[in-house]
Amino acid sequence: MNQPIGQHYLADIVRQLEKLRRLAEDAVRQVKDDQFFLAPDPESNSIALLLKHVAGNMRSRWRDFLTTDGEKPDRHRDREFELEATDTRAALMERWDEGWGCALNTIRSLRPGDLQKTVRVRGESHTVLEAINRQVTHYAYHVGQIVYLAKHLAGPSWKTLSIPRGRSRDYDVSTSGEVHRPKGER
Repeated sequence: MNQPIGQHYLADIVRQLEKLRRLAEDAVRQVKDDQFFLAPDPESNSIALLLKHVAGNMRSRWRDFLTTDGEKPDRHRDREFELEATDTRAALMERWDEGWGCALNTIRSLRPGDLQKTVRVRGESHTVLEAINRQVTHYAYHVGQIVYLAKHLAGPSWKTLSIPRGRSRDYDVSTSGEVHRPKGER
């Protein structure tokens, strides 16, 4: 490996986050508007609320990442789990895009030397590397919820986002870890 490990790590984190974003968005595209806002029960979140929460978290965590606490005073976390009149699908997707833009642009601006710096999240000290890992884990958790809920809601019309059951041998995994679909499939 010619690339220093810190540089490699930052590039890989961007790739992994982009994969998570794509996975969530591919799932969300498969649900209708009424399904987008549907929560399975009173204690669960809809896809809309999950997107709203992730977007709010990203906005708070990644703005002024190296210089201010990741929990910004203007964040109202509890409201991220409440639907408001202005929370249309289009508005929530716009917030989602802004959140991802903030996260990815901030990470792209980091340098390997930044990874050992200390940042604070909710008053707790973390190295930049730890803070990034904390957020990637958090986003993966919620993307999994989004995909699971979308798959459930889409029902028989669901188009798999990974290798379909019983078809593992049809897919080639390259040395980069990317899965290559059979010819003729996206």
